Amino acid sequence: MEEKFAKVVCINGDGTLVNNELKSDLTEELTKKFYRQMVIMRTFDRKAINMQRQGRLGTYPPFEGQEAAQVGSAYALSPDDWIFPTYRDHAATITFGMPLDKVLLYWNGRAEGCIPPEGKKIFPPAVPLATQLPHAAGAAMAEQYKGTDNAAIVYFGEGSTSEGDFHEGMNFASIFKAPVIFFNQNNKYAISVPIERQMNSRTIAQKSVAYGIPGVRIDGNDVFAAYFETKKALERARAGEGPTLIEAVTWRYGAHTTADDPTKYRDQSLSEQKREEGDPILRLERFMKIEGIWDEKWSESIQEEANETIEEAVKTMEAYPEADVNDLFDHVFEEHTWMIQEQKEQYLDYLRGVQS
Repeated sequence: MEEKFAKVVCINGDGTLVNNELKSDLTEELTKKFYRQMVIMRTFDRKAINMQRQGRLGTYPPFEGQEAAQVGSAYALSPDDWIFPTYRDHAATITFGMPLDKVLLYWNGRAEGCIPPEGKKIFPPAVPLATQLPHAAGAAMAEQYKGTDNAAIVYFGEGSTSEGDFHEGMNFASIFKAPVIFFNQNNKYAISVPIERQMNSRTIAQKSVAYGIPGVRIDGNDVFAAYFETKKALERARAGEGPTLIEAVTWRYGAHTTADDPTKYRDQSLSEQKREEGDPILRLERFMKIEGIWDEKWSESIQEEANETIEEAVKTMEAYPEADVNDLFDHVFEEHTWMIQEQKEQYLDYLRGVQS
């Protein structure tokens, strides 16, 4: 199966071009756009981890190492498409148009962090595994029924393929030829459980066979592979040819979340080895140097821009007024059940006691 679903690679870890047919498509403008966005996303991720350690954010799930998969696939979307992220796909949602301060608000437990900009179809991050796959299939079918050419992309990890919702979403989408891309980021671990303890399948892409849809396996650290293969899948979807399953083989360098200690279940020296072998940003830098479009001063200016952009987002987030405690109870049902009303009254009584 690994031979049948061989990884699609555009540029190797050392930056060399593998697919010469793409050379004319890998313009300087596109390359620099990808590099800039990945640098901003990595800087954001590291800042969020630091803020959590300082008590300025709640538990946070890092994505460093997965920038290429998320940025490349999100840039392939059209403005009117749908995006259904997991709790780890901040790079994809930000690339698609979610403001950085809103993502930070979400990880501070604020309802405002779930609200995308006007006109953007960004679903709130799914924390329970795989629940967003049937939602994505449904949204794609709705677009189909309305006669638009809009599509949906849904992100999930390899652990989600062990959930029933994965199979339900894939089955429904395949039957009705829903214009949806199932984008798996296989980072080898579902929290502490390695992939070989989750499935006997040699690849995740091969799971497409059961549903009679195309399955593609890509090097998830190659931003060009993520971009061009997602574009192909979207073209199929818009043409009425149905869904595609994409497996992006990647690696998360750090912890599952800031509440996790990865040294308990894996050799962390592997992360440094994988960083050197083909880190998404380092790989693109090496490619740019080979192509003669690398500029050290430009790179430094991008990092400065990233720092300034993120600091501004932090200021915006921290300037928000204090959260309304009523939101904990008032957003559950349209009308309070007696249990929620009782809980609310008890909690407000408790707060009044603390404040007095």
